[in-house]
Amino acid sequence: MSTLNTWIVDINDVFWTYLLIPLVAVAGLWFTFRSRAVQLRMVPDMFRVFKDKPADGVSPFGAFTISAAARIGTGNIAGVATAITMGGPGAVFWMWMMALVGGASAFVESTLAQLYKSRGKEPGTYRGGPAYYMERALGKRWLGVLFAVLITLTFGFVLTAVQSNTITVAVEGSMGGTDSGWFAPVLGIVLAVLLALAVFFGVKRLTAVTKVLIPVMAGVYLLLGLVVVLFNITAIPGMIADIVGGAFGFREVAGGAVGTAILQGVRRGMFSNEAGMGSAPNAAASAETTHPVKQGLVQTLGVYFDTLVVCSMTAFIILSANPTLGERGGADVTQSALSVALGDWAGHILTLVVFMVAFSSMIGNYYYGESNIRFITGSASAMTGYRAVVLACAVLGAMGSVSVVWSLADITMGAMVLVNLIAILPLSVIAFRLMDDYTAQRRAGLDPVFTRDRIPGLKGVECWEPAGADADRAQQPTTAHGGRADTDL
Repeated sequence: MSTLNTWIVDINDVFWTYLLIPLVAVAGLWFTFRSRAVQLRMVPDMFRVFKDKPADGVSPFGAFTISAAARIGTGNIAGVATAITMGGPGAVFWMWMMALVGGASAFVESTLAQLYKSRGKEPGTYRGGPAYYMERALGKRWLGVLFAVLITLTFGFVLTAVQSNTITVAVEGSMGGTDSGWFAPVLGIVLAVLLALAVFFGVKRLTAVTKVLIPVMAGVYLLLGLVVVLFNITAIPGMIADIVGGAFGFREVAGGAVGTAILQGVRRGMFSNEAGMGSAPNAAASAETTHPVKQGLVQTLGVYFDTLVVCSMTAFIILSANPTLGERGGADVTQSALSVALGDWAGHILTLVVFMVAFSSMIGNYYYGESNIRFITGSASAMTGYRAVVLACAVLGAMGSVSVVWSLADITMGAMVLVNLIAILPLSVIAFRLMDDYTAQRRAGLDPVFTRDRIPGLKGVECWEPAGADADRAQQPTTAHGGRADTDL
């Protein structure tokens, strides 16, 4: 097993260092330049969109919570700990940079997902994502199928095992460790049963679950983090100095060389906020909104909340306890840091938070896989098989090795990112045309509404019906909701 893990780690390092990180950086900077920094200048619109309420489908906020359920998970607690212990404090700086630059990538991919979404079987439900815009906009179904396979493998299977594994590590740490051979399998079975109860109710029920879990888990965790920060307020300037200094090699410590800091920061940052990965667009496509750009803005805000708020809080918690660097650590590092700062009770509270964030991520991960399985085939037996494998991964993840599980997540996630960026780089011109249409309507004092006839030459768009004979329809959100399922093409 150690030989397999070493082999996977070596492949990961070469893949990320020489191909993926340069591509992610160049793509993010290009999107930022071409959109005139949409991820920064349109922050007020990101909050304004939350007020939109659809007639029947999933709201922009509901789709945001599905993607947040997958974003805010072990990456925020265990992933940040891994970045710091392996890459030093400087890795946090590169996580921040990943969020700021990656926000533009998140905008492009989620806007495209909204434009090329497909109607679901139930009224007011939709599905979509990179696989759909690869087929419909690029005309390359084979590429869409490849991506659908990769995201199902990554999120549906590998990351479900990661979340299950993290819950098990946190629970065992809270119990002071356990040598019982039955504990991990039993916990895995319990998680699989709970996941089965959640996922068999469909996407509308998923949003109902995540709308409750996300605010609660984020609030509890941020409150704990805020208390730790206040207790260590005089040390914060020194932590920030270590983060900035470590990012550029000015204050190198064990494991904190600048190259390692960048590698760990970008990898763990992408694992956490998923910008450019092609996962969040699957949730973005499920929303019913009046303009594709609105959901692009909402998902960009999700990147900021995930990294600049939640991950930063984790970093301050860990750095306040002076963690051991150079050896991979996970949720147990954050758990120990909280216990040192606030007492053993805080470690137990974090166990509950880890369960909440990881379990909600399992729900979001399941939905990503389901949406892409339906893209590949409409077979009911294929969906049943997918659900069975997901539940099996929840059990196996609880019993697996931490290092192997995380290493597999890195390599499958990297493959996903590569395929998605190859698609959205040429398609970004469409996203920017949509952005210009949205901006023009906002300047005219309108609540932006999109119909596919507003941009001549679009192909492969199933929803967003033209206004027809009623010239005013394009400006009436109540009668021209993008993606309303009242007309079949």
